[in-house]
Amino acid sequence: MVILAVGCHPDDLELSCYGTLIKYVKAGHKVVAAHVAKGDQGHAVIKPDELVPIRNKEAGKAAKAIGAEMISLGFGDLTVDSHNPEMVKKAAEMIRYVSPDLIITHNPEDYMTDHTETGKLVYQASFGASLPHFDTAGPLAPVTPIYYMDSLAGVNFIPTEYVDITDEMDLKLKAVSMHESQVKWMYDHDGIDFLEFISACNRGRGCQCGVKYAEGFRSCINYLRMTTKRLLP
Repeated sequence: MVILAVGCHPDDLELSCYGTLIKYVKAGHKVVAAHVAKGDQGHAVIKPDELVPIRNKEAGKAAKAIGAEMISLGFGDLTVDSHNPEMVKKAAEMIRYVSPDLIITHNPEDYMTDHTETGKLVYQASFGASLPHFDTAGPLAPVTPIYYMDSLAGVNFIPTEYVDITDEMDLKLKAVSMHESQVKWMYDHDGIDFLEFISACNRGRGCQCGVKYAEGFRSCINYLRMTTKRLLP
């Protein structure tokens, strides 16, 4: 299979679904990790123009560490808008390029607008990518199942499916730690230890499903999105 995971900022996927992506790669599937926004506002000291290449490099290193391809759409933080035609077209072009069998993205009820709009943008663009007369580049892509990944700290998110990432946890944390600028930013901005925070969240999901560490997901329940198959690893 081909799996497309779309987060908003560099590091969002690492936090919420990288354990699952690692399992896909280990099973021989192709994984593409994309971020919509470039993370230009994600630091208290480093200025946006200087920060963008740093965060893009960090995301590239993290993707390489797990054997995934990385794509950046390059929109500014706090500008993601699922009603913006150019953003929808660019996202649809990415989906046509990847031609995924399934998509993982943000829960449309996450804690900030960039995240919620990314979930809606992916939903909109993935349908548009299947339409012959939708004006964007690339061959048509089928409408595929979408899985929404956990919200930050699991707030207001009840998973319907779980993935055991116990054996993948060390590599997931290694990938997260490659976002060096964000490890410091999260401590300064939110007062939390990034790696401890992620470990605690995944431990909590693990307790819910009877394993040591897990990631939680909800499937997108809509016409053409559902399947009889277990697509999560």
